[in-house]
Amino acid sequence: MSLPAWRLPGHARAEAEVLRAQGVASWPALAALPDGLVRQLAGSTGASEATLRRLRGQARLVVQVGLEPEQAALLLHAGIADARGLARADPQQLWVQTGRLQRRLTGEAVAPPDLPTLQRWIARARRAAN
Repeated sequence: MSLPAWRLPGHARAEAEVLRAQGVASWPALAALPDGLVRQLAGSTGASEATLRRLRGQARLVVQVGLEPEQAALLLHAGIADARGLARADPQQLWVQTGRLQRRLTGEAVAPPDLPTLQRWIARARRAAN
């Protein structure tokens, strides 16, 4: 599985700078950051710990499940932070929830994931979690 290009959302400029200075320049490197280092980076630099944690969760979904960063971000907004959480998700409930979120975030410009897509993501997460 090839990973998507390393690019962080524009709203995380301060966090991107901190990560870059720490030598974190890939999804796997970000996914592997331990809690203590996330806390330390936020405490010493002015970067938001909450944003760093969200970015790490996004990276974990990208790496563990093979999602695109935008897909992982949508799942994070839906409360799914890692492969184990996605593996336990109810496909129908997640479909409704992500559909609402996608419409709220982007309007009708971007279609939300359909049920078969979510079922594939959940199946991949179950394989990754085992």
